[in-house]
Amino acid sequence: MDSLLDRFLRYVRIDTQSDETSPTFPSTKKQLVLSRMLFEECEQMGLEYVTISEYGIVMATIPSTIQADVPAIGWVAHVDTSPEFSGTDVKPIVHENYNGEDLVLPGDRSRVLRVSEEPRLKEMQGKTVITTDGTTLLGADDKSGVAVMMAAAARLMGDPSIAHGPIRLCFTCDEEIGRGIEKLDLDLFGVCCAYTLDSDGSGRIDSETFSADQAVIVVKGINTHPSVGKGVMVNANRILCELIAQLPTETLSPETTEGREGFIHPYHIEGSVSEASARLILRDFETEKLAEYAKLLESLAELLRQKYPKAEITINIHKQYRNMRDGLSKEPRALEKAIEATRAAGLEPNLNVIRGGTDGSLLTEKGLPTPNLSSGQHNPHSPLEWTTVEEMQQAVDVLLQLAILWGEERCASN
Repeated sequence: MDSLLDRFLRYVRIDTQSDETSPTFPSTKKQLVLSRMLFEECEQMGLEYVTISEYGIVMATIPSTIQADVPAIGWVAHVDTSPEFSGTDVKPIVHENYNGEDLVLPGDRSRVLRVSEEPRLKEMQGKTVITTDGTTLLGADDKSGVAVMMAAAARLMGDPSIAHGPIRLCFTCDEEIGRGIEKLDLDLFGVCCAYTLDSDGSGRIDSETFSADQAVIVVKGINTHPSVGKGVMVNANRILCELIAQLPTETLSPETTEGREGFIHPYHIEGSVSEASARLILRDFETEKLAEYAKLLESLAELLRQKYPKAEITINIHKQYRNMRDGLSKEPRALEKAIEATRAAGLEPNLNVIRGGTDGSLLTEKGLPTPNLSSGQHNPHSPLEWTTVEEMQQAVDVLLQLAILWGEERCASN
């Protein structure tokens, strides 16, 4: 049987970066490489009802080992990695018996995991730490979750003495660009609640996420040769930069906020004199605040429309996901069992909120309560990303306890 580490290293070496500018689903064909691998591994493991859709969504069932009619639950992880940094030619480095000191990443020695900046790293002394070589993402977001789910499934399939009900595995594509469950058939998934394995560290249970919108700003100007530009040229680049520069920086930015504070974050800008555009994300735990952030953007744009009447400035807001907080009340056992399973695995439950979103945000909004659980990842979306085998194993233990606890429940019809 493959070890947890073997699985993780195999998965992270596959480039599965998604692309938010692509109109296809999945947004990149390379995600299908890992989806097909997981499909084959689920079949080889003996899981039931193993399917892969044309969209790369893989589902499979760990069959029940008890006769009673018990609820089916779901485990969810995503195969794609963030578009924000390269996921090509990942070279994971395994630091066995980590010594607790700074880690210089050999592929780019200017990138250093410093204990002073990453205090959790110090706590991993003596454990098996996995990093990148500094040139790419590691992909622990969310291939640690993928590896954890597969390892837990292998454990249950290998030991029929563990009493549990049916468990549905689901691997999605394009979670990083907000499309993870767009093509997921919830009736086919067929569970009473689910758990995403997409949070950091160990013992963490996320019962709230940000609510999120995307804003796309487009400025159209007038180009001409700069030698005759006076009174004619309208530089879209300058106008867009002027708008972005007027956004708050002491507040409402990721660099200056924490906890439950929201932000407006411009993360991609491109353009020319004739047309420039920016993509921004709007985030807050209180959904109504997103409308306030959009209104702020529009007010800044209106001032520039008056200042530059020949320019055309448009702002389009796209809904992404919503805070899962309210939707979890539909199935209170989802959160209760997560807390109980974490304790049963020997961990202290860390009830928390996530300054981001997961497939669980969208699933919960669609009526399927889906808290988010730790999978061992740290520093997602960064070449300084890392994880540990021990934390991933703790996540496996939590899943096993969840399986047992839900196996003690009975369906409502009984």
